[in-house]
Amino acid sequence: MLLGQGPTQIQARKPHIINFRSPNLYPEGITWDPSAQHFILGSARDRTLVSVSDAGVVETLIHDPDLPENVTILGLTIDTVNNRLLAAIHAVEPLPQFDALAAYDLRTRRRVFLSLLPNDEGDLKRPTANAVAVDFKGNAYVTNSIGNYIWKVNDQGEASIFSKSPIFSAYPVDRESPFSFCGLNGIVYSSKGYLLVVQSNTGKMFKVNEDSGKGNLVILNEDMPLADGMTIRKDGVVLVNSPKKVWMLKSQDSWGEGVVYDETTLDEDRFPTSLTVGNDGRVYVVYGHVLEAFMGNWGRGSFGIEEVMSEKENREDSVWIFVLLGLGLAYFMFWRFQMGQLITNVDKKTN
Repeated sequence: MLLGQGPTQIQARKPHIINFRSPNLYPEGITWDPSAQHFILGSARDRTLVSVSDAGVVETLIHDPDLPENVTILGLTIDTVNNRLLAAIHAVEPLPQFDALAAYDLRTRRRVFLSLLPNDEGDLKRPTANAVAVDFKGNAYVTNSIGNYIWKVNDQGEASIFSKSPIFSAYPVDRESPFSFCGLNGIVYSSKGYLLVVQSNTGKMFKVNEDSGKGNLVILNEDMPLADGMTIRKDGVVLVNSPKKVWMLKSQDSWGEGVVYDETTLDEDRFPTSLTVGNDGRVYVVYGHVLEAFMGNWGRGSFGIEEVMSEKENREDSVWIFVLLGLGLAYFMFWRFQMGQLITNVDKKTN
């Protein structure tokens, strides 16, 4: 019975749901600050970053009036080495072009640097700084969703174009499909020393060398149309979301190949955009209703953060519950038999 208690609690637990209020926030990006034990989200136009607790308590973490008015804070990540919050900043048309990476000290909440991200000479359209990942040296990697390349910003704030791998433009795009303009999007850094990045308009995933910037296609059992946010768990499982679902992927060869082993449906009407690994390794998605803001429908005050759970992993947990309960029952029956034998022997000696 004791052996069965732990897994039973895991199976009985429901997904953690956080509803919170913050007028006109419309957060696109989300990250988890492990030291402060709260989520951090950006805003669509208020130059503000907020913290959200497990209970849904919202506090203004940073307000940066030096940023241009009405810029959007998109991708977020925590640089745990330098204790910094990194934020990708983009100005949506018709605002003047502005793409940058901001770094904020999480202790003082002051800005460390604001690095403008350089254009490439071959850019035909204005870029879009979107998602951001960070390595163990404090180097940040920012995806350009329009130009299909990756910027790199070192821990001193020096920015450069890191990867323009031809593989990023090697696959056909259906120009009639929604968001066909959006290329490279979610990005994560693996502790094994490489980047993984997804591409929205092809559904492909690429592995990028952290030294050379060379990209290679990750061979998957299926594409991931409209792939957007991305995160990686400590066990190496990668999760990717679109507005409709979350894919869960594994690889046995450091992402030469990978397999989608499970997926879960999301609430498309609430327009989920980003994922993060939170407390106890749980994965969360943010429902920021960003599409409403981009369509000009301002005025919303309520948003959500919800835990993403794998039904397949839950079923595997269920199997272990029965196995452990069986072992517990077998142990109890053996103990009872032994006690019965002991009592019988004592009675014989007594008689």
